[in-house]
Amino acid sequence: MATMADVARHAGVSVATVSHVLNATRPVRPATRDAVRAAIEELGYTHNTLARSLVTSRTKSIGLAVSAASNPYFTEIFQGVEASALQAGYSLLVADPHDDPEHELKTVRLLHERRVDGMIVAPSAAPGALLDQLAHMKVPTVFLDRLVGDSYDQVCAENEAPTAQLVTHLAEQGHTRIALIAGTPGLSTTTERVAGYRTGLDEAGLPYRPELVVDGNSQASGAERATHHLLGLCDPPTALVTANNAMTIGTLRALRALSLAVPGDIALACFDDFSWADLFEPRLTAVAQPSRDIAAAAVGLLLDRLADPGRAPRTLRLPCAFVHRSSCGCTG
Repeated sequence: MATMADVARHAGVSVATVSHVLNATRPVRPATRDAVRAAIEELGYTHNTLARSLVTSRTKSIGLAVSAASNPYFTEIFQGVEASALQAGYSLLVADPHDDPEHELKTVRLLHERRVDGMIVAPSAAPGALLDQLAHMKVPTVFLDRLVGDSYDQVCAENEAPTAQLVTHLAEQGHTRIALIAGTPGLSTTTERVAGYRTGLDEAGLPYRPELVVDGNSQASGAERATHHLLGLCDPPTALVTANNAMTIGTLRALRALSLAVPGDIALACFDDFSWADLFEPRLTAVAQPSRDIAAAAVGLLLDRLADPGRAPRTLRLPCAFVHRSSCGCTG
């Protein structure tokens, strides 16, 4: 079995340099780093992460707590976090808190027991107990997608302006009764997208009608119920905005059950694009979040925090893209 000394001899460098490359403990010239990595590959050297963790109290692992199973957006986040973590030499431990405050406490405890160096968490709508627990654990944490306050490192997409753009675009097609199927109350994403909806109405010169905003609880089943409710009103909407991709799926199910065609009978635009949105007929007009960039930024924030625990917390907001297709009622 190859040793670190074998790698050093093969690459023509010192053992200390090999260690710095493996552990990212000091900058190494790119040519030297490439030579060390080539030697590792040729010799089949395996770094003993467990032994290193006993010496440094670091495990080179990151814990990720997101509700990936219930939200396709978080599946893309998971893939992006994993790629960025591996590129930085970290392994990833993943747990699903199911967007439930009690379960997320168990999830974070579990990750902490696995001695992760830090965590990336998409908090629930009631994160108070979670914040207390993380403070007690003193584990470096980055909050992702949902914001919890300026005292923490956190990264999300812009929410308000892109939602407003969906509303104004529908208004430009002649719609005056535009409904919003909103996410779980208490989430920062829900609050900001509802604010964006209201901003869009103001920009279009349309009144805000509270009966046209219904909670879909960020889930397909909730959106399905919300859609049936909205279309059962005496004066139903002629256009719908859904506030995430899971709710878009529920809304489409409800419209199919009601035998309503999009956009002939009702227009639809959604926050969150997904890889198969252009396979629907009609193709879905959507706001696309930069999920891979958000994931990479979260890993970057966490690594910065690990390297400099005393630095000031940062909040990053990344821009979204408007993807114009045909479900809004015009040619994409």
